[in-house]
Amino acid sequence: MGKLIVIPTPIGNLEDITLRALRMLREANLVLAEDTRTTQKLMQHYELKNTLRAFHMHNEHRFAEQIAAQLADSEETYALVSDAGTPGISDPAYLLVRACLDKGVAVECLPGATAFVPALIKSGLPATSFVFEGFLPHKKGRQTQFRLMATETRTMIFYESPHRLLKSLEGFREHLGGSRQASVSRELTKIYEETINATLDELILHFRAHAPRGEFVIVIMGRKGKAEAQQVEEEDNPGFSAPDAEM
Repeated sequence: MGKLIVIPTPIGNLEDITLRALRMLREANLVLAEDTRTTQKLMQHYELKNTLRAFHMHNEHRFAEQIAAQLADSEETYALVSDAGTPGISDPAYLLVRACLDKGVAVECLPGATAFVPALIKSGLPATSFVFEGFLPHKKGRQTQFRLMATETRTMIFYESPHRLLKSLEGFREHLGGSRQASVSRELTKIYEETINATLDELILHFRAHAPRGEFVIVIMGRKGKAEAQQVEEEDNPGFSAPDAEM
């Protein structure tokens, strides 16, 4: 029986790829790529030669079962890559991985680049417990998502495009308050990489004055519960006694 290997690729800087990933891209019988043109540039940069086949959000429903069946009936190894980062993180992979597992095909995922981890660390917000939400819904379910966020105590992470960044920040402010601490990172690992740590009010003012460009990761502090809020107040104001109500 064959094997599927999920391979992270650089999110910007082409040096951010592992030696093992390069070997798998070279040795695999077939490379499934979100965009063969993008992957071909990476292959050419590292002088790798292999057969590429398109596998993306528009054809994954049609081909996932077919590819899994091919692997189940062979001893071949297929590599799966997206345009950038780890497949399955806001990119195609889930349907194919599930189809392979259903047919008993071994699935391996290599460690590697993904955008939300460096953005989380650079935010300075709590990273011991967090929730990754990917892209917000554009219409249906968007307001429900905002309402759920209002009670979330963990650090929250989102991906966003430049033309929707301000709208999303304003939605966060409406439901979480303008004083909520947050962080916006853009163009991670690239020449114009930038991270701004500030309140939602301050971030909105900044991006109203500076047109958003690039791909963005938004990190937002979770809601403080009564115990945490009291601890913070007592540390800042010795002798302070918090009221019973939650923040």
